[in-house]
Amino acid sequence: MVAVEGWAETSELSVIELAKRFEGAGVAAIIYTDIDRDGVLAGINWESTLELARATSIPVIASGGLASMADIERMTQPEFAVLEGAISGRALYDGRIDSREALALLRADQLNRELRP
Repeated sequence: MVAVEGWAETSELSVIELAKRFEGAGVAAIIYTDIDRDGVLAGINWESTLELARATSIPVIASGGLASMADIERMTQPEFAVLEGAISGRALYDGRIDSREALALLRADQLNRELRP
């Protein structure tokens, strides 16, 4: 369910319902944050994030839990191509994710996708 008021209250809308309400309204992207995982380095809630990305035409950016280079590597797998990107916070600040290594990995993945027939 969608959390509001600084994540202090839960609405009656599901994330997918809210996303569908904004389709066609000019929304550039949805930053989807699983608030139970945000900042605790538990890893992104991939199942829910992918479900949202597949259910809407609005690009989805994963947030809340990107914890390691393994998460970055996971995003290079074909099933994750539906995501527009991901936001890293704590894992980047504390060195669990090396920004240069992550960017190199993602650039290489992008190049591979562009070269595929």
